[in-house]
Amino acid sequence: MVGRKLTERLVREGQLNEQAITRLILHDVVEPDAPQAPFEIKALTSDFSQPGEADRLVAGRPDIIFHLAAIVSGEAEADLLKGYRINLDGTRLLFDAIRHVGDDYHPRAVFTSSIAVFGAPFPEAIGDEFFLTPLTSYGTQKAIGELLLSDYTRRGFFDGIGIRLPTICVRPGKPNKAASGFFSSIIREPLNGQEAVLPVPEDVRHAHASPRSAVGFLMHAATIDTARIGPRRNLTMPSVSVTVAEQIEALRRIAGEKVAARIRRDPDPDIMRMVAGWPRRFDASRAESLGFRAETSFDEIIRLHIEDELGGRIVG
Repeated sequence: MVGRKLTERLVREGQLNEQAITRLILHDVVEPDAPQAPFEIKALTSDFSQPGEADRLVAGRPDIIFHLAAIVSGEAEADLLKGYRINLDGTRLLFDAIRHVGDDYHPRAVFTSSIAVFGAPFPEAIGDEFFLTPLTSYGTQKAIGELLLSDYTRRGFFDGIGIRLPTICVRPGKPNKAASGFFSSIIREPLNGQEAVLPVPEDVRHAHASPRSAVGFLMHAATIDTARIGPRRNLTMPSVSVTVAEQIEALRRIAGEKVAARIRRDPDPDIMRMVAGWPRRFDASRAESLGFRAETSFDEIIRLHIEDELGGRIVG
């Protein structure tokens, strides 16, 4: 979803870092949609964790590589081998493929990490310097990816930057296998006139940013002067920290009581156990000082979803 929205913005703007885009390579394990554009778009389909596939992707020496491929949290926890094959082995194969191109090739590599790299117990607000103690396989895989990115950047193989995404909300489309999916569904489904299931207590607190902000993070990471970042190449992105109750209250303010009433409480012990180990609030002052921006309220996040995905209309 984020990759599709990033593609749409790149096509719409036609340039990056004040340079015209001449070619865009899209890759996914299922055939990606290639929109019409005033420049060449090449769509490739394969499993990039298979031998030779990553080498094929970087053979054309792209200047900027956005690495978004991953097995999401719930699926990575349910299928240990698949999660490590894609999230760890695939990432290392991609980084090594860049290294193998040649000593004169040093692209910008933007890696999408996750706040799942952090684990409890937490301080009141988690800063970039908080140690990585993930409590899930997904978080462990992302943490290893961050270390690889930093080391390969230190050794000069590429110019890497890792962005730790908060939960992206409200996600459009159908639910995926992310354990955090209910944060979006309790907003998305009621706005579409459908019932949503809430599997956790309303006092659960979490950090969110909109899909529009996620794309903005990626665009800024691709163009920022990384000399300003220094050797600590992984940054926690700005976010809005709210409880589930505050999410629902924002929905009620914007869409009314009838819409908010479409949320059904149905506790799920497995999801509740996972959520208990998730971070809740972040100090993203380092990223903000470097120009990364997100929403300042959950009301704003809901309004952006209505504007971007629903054409400004709500099913009352």
